[in-house]
Amino acid sequence: MTATVTAKGQVTIPKPVRDLLGIAPGSKVDFRRAADGSVVLVRADEERPASRFARLRGHAGKGLDTDAIMALTRGET
Repeated sequence: MTATVTAKGQVTIPKPVRDLLGIAPGSKVDFRRAADGSVVLVRADEERPASRFARLRGHAGKGLDTDAIMALTRGET
């Protein structure tokens, strides 16, 4: 991926890279020099934004134990 540096020295980080690193507005990033001389972009803050799947996490149902869930999946009611 290629990005262009503006006159102010700013670069837009491509969306696939932001998604991979979990970079959102307000996130801090760090530029580190690797042993081979290349520069690596890493996330500098500890907080990661909530996963887009976080709201989908939960449980099978209130008050259901494993046996009740298995009975429901087998059609035994």
